[in-house]
Amino acid sequence: MASLWRAATGLTEKPNDYDGVEFWSNPERTGWLTKQGEYIKTWRRRWFVLKQGKLFWFKDSTVTRASRTRGVIPVASCLTVKGAEDVLNKQYAFELSTRSETMYFIADSEKEKEDWINSIGRSIVQHSRSVTDSEVVDYDSKKE
Repeated sequence: MASLWRAATGLTEKPNDYDGVEFWSNPERTGWLTKQGEYIKTWRRRWFVLKQGKLFWFKDSTVTRASRTRGVIPVASCLTVKGAEDVLNKQYAFELSTRSETMYFIADSEKEKEDWINSIGRSIVQHSRSVTDSEVVDYDSKKE
């Protein structure tokens, strides 16, 4: 039943499961992208907000505290973000992949596509759990 609810509402996580991220305030990046639906593979234009390792999307660009997200992707779970024009045969397309799925997006221009790929890629690196602080080696401190 929960997956049916997610399918009906477009939510990919539990409602309000944003780890306290104030998506309406000072986002790292915002803009319109066209996203392919998760269950029904139609293309829909959505307003995206990238903030603190989460990529949120909304029906319109007026985002406030009361706004209802249409979905959220925790970028720490993503492995790659790269161009996908050859895969989709659509200009300005890119993909975001996790271990289990690949999501497709279309930007409005080549610059927008590159900016989104760079912003999401930077966020993946910053929020990745693959390297913890205890695993980081400080090579400078090892010099004799």
